[in-house]
Amino acid sequence: MEPGLIERCKRRDAVLLGAVGGPKWDTTDPHTPRPEQGLLDMRKELQLFANLRPVKSFAALAHNSTLRPEVIGGVDMVIVRELTGGAYFGERKRLPHAAYDTMYYTEDEVERLVEYAFKLATGRRRLLHSIDKANVLESSRLWRAVAQRVAARHPDVEMRNMLVDNCAMQLVREPRQFDVVCTENLFGDILSDEAGMLTGSIGMLPSASVGAGGVSLYEPIHGSAPDIAGRGIVNPCATVLSAAMMLDLSFGEVPAARAVEAAVEAALAGGARSADIAADGETVIGTQEMTASIVRALHEGTL
Repeated sequence: MEPGLIERCKRRDAVLLGAVGGPKWDTTDPHTPRPEQGLLDMRKELQLFANLRPVKSFAALAHNSTLRPEVIGGVDMVIVRELTGGAYFGERKRLPHAAYDTMYYTEDEVERLVEYAFKLATGRRRLLHSIDKANVLESSRLWRAVAQRVAARHPDVEMRNMLVDNCAMQLVREPRQFDVVCTENLFGDILSDEAGMLTGSIGMLPSASVGAGGVSLYEPIHGSAPDIAGRGIVNPCATVLSAAMMLDLSFGEVPAARAVEAAVEAALAGGARSADIAADGETVIGTQEMTASIVRALHEGTL
C-alpha cells in the first residue's frame, strides 16, 4: 500500500474506490502479496466494520436474471456484512501438508455490527435476518447469543435467525422475504455476491463500508475485470450508484442521492444497455455512452 495513504484517507469524509486486481497478482503463494490484502488492511485501519450491499431489482432488467421475473420483482434488501473479524483476520498458517484459518469474533465486534443492522432496519421494513451456522460453529453460537441480546433492545424490529446454508437457498427461492440481512465476514462475502446476481449483473450493484473512524468507503462490488480492461465496455452503474450512496450516507445529500438513483433507473427504462445487461436483440453501448445516458436522465429530472 502506498505510504501515507491511510492517513490521507482518515482526513477525508469519504473515499470512492475503484476495483483492483488482475492476473499479475493471482497466486496461491502465501508470501506473495495480493491487492485484496491491501483492501483488508484499509478496512481495518479505517475501522470500517460494516459493509452495506443494497440489492434491488430493476424492472427494466427483469429479463436479465436467471430467476423468473415474478420471483425477483420487488426485491429490495440490504446485506450488512461484518468487515474486520472472522476467518479473514483470524490466525492462519500454511503447514507442510495442511493449512488452517481461524474464525474468531469478540462479543463487542458482533454487537456493534448487529446494532448497526437493527438501526438500519428501523428505517426500513423493520425486519432483520441474522445469519449464522450456530448448529455447527462455536463462533456462530456466540453470534446468535449476542444478536438475541441486541434484539431485546429493539422490540419494534422483528429478528429472525437463519442458518447460512438455508439463507443461500432462500435467496434464490424467495428473495422478497428479506429486508435487512446481517452476518459475519466470510458468510457475508459469499451471500452478497449470490444476492447480487438476482439483478442479473454485479455490474449494477454498489456498496458502502462504514465504521467508527468517521470516514466511509464506497465501491462497486464487481472486480477489476482485467480481461476487458481498456475496451470501454464496462458497466458504470455500480460505481455511479456507489457515489449515490456516498451522497446519502457521508454528505447527507439525500435528495441528490435519490436523483442519481432515479437517473440510473430512467436510463435503463429508456433502453440504455451495457454488454453485461443486454438481452438478445438489444442495442449495446459502451461505458461512455452508458454514463452519458445517466447524465442526460439526471439533467432531465429534478434535483
